[in-house]
Amino acid sequence: MHTPTTERLSHIYKSIGLLAAVCILLVLILSSVRFGLKTYSWDQIMTSFNPSDKPTNESIIIQTVRIPRALIAALVGGSLAVAGALMQAMTRNPLASPSIFGINSGAAFAIVVAVSFFNISSLTQFTWVAFLGAAVSATLVYGLGSLGRDGLTPMKITLAGAAMTAFFASLTQGILLGNGKAFEQVLYWLVGSVEGRTMAMLQSVFPYMLLAWIGAILLSPHINVLSMGDDIAKGLGQQTVYIKLITALLIIILAGGSVAVAGPIVFVGLMIPHIVRFLIGIDYRWVIPYCAVLGGILLVSADIGARFIIMPKEVHVGVMTAILGVPFFIYIARKGGLLK
Repeated sequence: MHTPTTERLSHIYKSIGLLAAVCILLVLILSSVRFGLKTYSWDQIMTSFNPSDKPTNESIIIQTVRIPRALIAALVGGSLAVAGALMQAMTRNPLASPSIFGINSGAAFAIVVAVSFFNISSLTQFTWVAFLGAAVSATLVYGLGSLGRDGLTPMKITLAGAAMTAFFASLTQGILLGNGKAFEQVLYWLVGSVEGRTMAMLQSVFPYMLLAWIGAILLSPHINVLSMGDDIAKGLGQQTVYIKLITALLIIILAGGSVAVAGPIVFVGLMIPHIVRFLIGIDYRWVIPYCAVLGGILLVSADIGARFIIMPKEVHVGVMTAILGVPFFIYIARKGGLLK
């Protein structure tokens, strides 16, 4: 039985844990800026922020390559983790994530179509195209998963997500094979990477993702109720239709924005929510901020590690998360999930 004292202590411990995680993320971001094929000293990093000094090659690389890369990895990792947590709560499916349920592949397909047939190259347009692709894919998956007398079930929506992922992936490959120019433009991006991204790409998606993060935190008490099941949520007076629509919109913004800037990076949205619930429980008032921070930690760590495996070349961070995610996916599938 929870007493006010134990509840207060629990909040204190969780607050300390979240603060520690934020500190770890900041250290990793600084490490991402410093370490790589070339290691920069702290003096070089600090000097790059001094506008009165004449720009050097080191300061230009730090400001235009290393810093955007670290910040984008943190933003995308956190956004994918939050999107995965929202999806798992809304569908009550432990295997739900943007990559597995076809949302990432739908956003990627939309961008490939935009590049191949409409010659779109604007970062702002990429963002909106990715949002549209994510929305179409999410709608199709939800619609297919809801067919039949028994309505939406975890098994049906998983199968629908797998089908849409394969469908959009096949269409994407078909278009790229028939369009050599588009193939060269987007192949590197389709693997999933934060390398070579610019501050302009970060600025194009950051406002939307920030609003979605804030929305997810504000919605978290309702997500707690929704995760108990539709019947219980309705019995407690919740307007489940509106909550699901808002949740779906947040998922589309977070997943679509992530794909627009970094490509379809997989498994972050699957792994982190399970790890967070194992560490701190199922209260989404804490799950959402923890996912935002731990998702950033995972992707920034994976990006740092990707630089050293086959130096002087790099492994794409999307490959790194896939290597980590496949065993985790098999474990969750065999265990039957951790959602209770």
